[in-house]
Amino acid sequence: MRGEDLRAQYEAYPYPARDPADERRRLVTGSPSHLDELNHFGFGGRLDFSRPFRVLVAGGGTGDATIMLAQQARDAGIPAEILHLDLSDASRAIAEARARVRGLDSVSFERGSLLELGGRGPFDYIDCCGVLHHLEDPAAGLRSLAGALAPGGAMGVMVYGTYGRSGLYPLQEALRQLGAELAPAARVAQARRLLERLPPTNGFRRNPFLGDHRQSDAGLYDLLLHSRDRAYTVPELAALVEECGLAVAALVEPMRYAPETWIKDPALLAPLRERPWLERAAFAERVAGSLTKHVAYLTRPGDAAGAVARPDGPDTVPVLRDLDGPALAKGLRPGASLDADLAGLTLSLALPRLAGPILARIDGRTPLGAIHEQLRALDGALGWDAFKAQFDALYAPLNGLAKLLLRNP
Repeated sequence: MRGEDLRAQYEAYPYPARDPADERRRLVTGSPSHLDELNHFGFGGRLDFSRPFRVLVAGGGTGDATIMLAQQARDAGIPAEILHLDLSDASRAIAEARARVRGLDSVSFERGSLLELGGRGPFDYIDCCGVLHHLEDPAAGLRSLAGALAPGGAMGVMVYGTYGRSGLYPLQEALRQLGAELAPAARVAQARRLLERLPPTNGFRRNPFLGDHRQSDAGLYDLLLHSRDRAYTVPELAALVEECGLAVAALVEPMRYAPETWIKDPALLAPLRERPWLERAAFAERVAGSLTKHVAYLTRPGDAAGAVARPDGPDTVPVLRDLDGPALAKGLRPGASLDADLAGLTLSLALPRLAGPILARIDGRTPLGAIHEQLRALDGALGWDAFKAQFDALYAPLNGLAKLLLRNP
């Protein structure tokens, strides 16, 4: 797809479909690029919130990542400078309107291609969500972004996952046969007509993990009528990233990529125990069969080892994402479990005895050492090692869902 064709698609159907008036009642959040998430998985939890934070949102569409980051940075008191770059005037106009509703003044909006960044940059962080898999040459796009990344910077990307999109590509080809020359609105109507008449044997109809076509015409067009759409396995994504001089620091949510999530037989898991983490992630993807996308945080290879935060000591500050710790703690008894849905699999996550008291004290400001002291005031026998073991047992499942994150001094 040439650049002008890609632009024409998003002029007709800006994606994702958003109403700026909705900004008065909700903030759309997601991955990559949630502020606490990118700090945890891209910067080791060590972002300095007092210094300017330069961000590029490459192919920002109607603005989800841009608005989320700008609002979160303002709430955190971070002097952010965010550039929203997109080919589509219609998509960019929606993003600009959303920013105006919120009064966000840290964002500049430009029409442009991520392949032609010119003198823009360097950027501390780059978001590129749902773009690379639509480019004629994804490697050229990623190399362009890597060239604009500041030393020590990180990048959040999303690309489609091969196995979770089973059944989609034959249906895309069938729709091209029917009406590739039709106007966009006629193609959408034709696609909806075909969807109503698919036989029960059709692979797309039997795939429960794809639903954009049910949300809006823009979602249907992007899913079923896009003329350039490729998907990646974990090894293919890792190869692309390496080819462009970068490294995969993390895949989100981590629990999706753990073989233990999907297979419980110790004998089957034993051969995987000492394999590199990306090989284990590839196995998990293959047996899960439901991963429709891959969210990855990328760094330069020399920065990858320290990119993901670790709960190492008493100065580490735990942060909950999309969870109210005190409210959750009220319903937890010692030995309770937490149910979670992960890519079609319902999990019952065992929680440690002190999960409730710890969750009740996580406010995004209090470090682990202070939480330990508060609990030791209630139980004088609770030493640091015992407390840390309880926290680690809580951290493992909640961080696996990207719900419990860390800030480090």
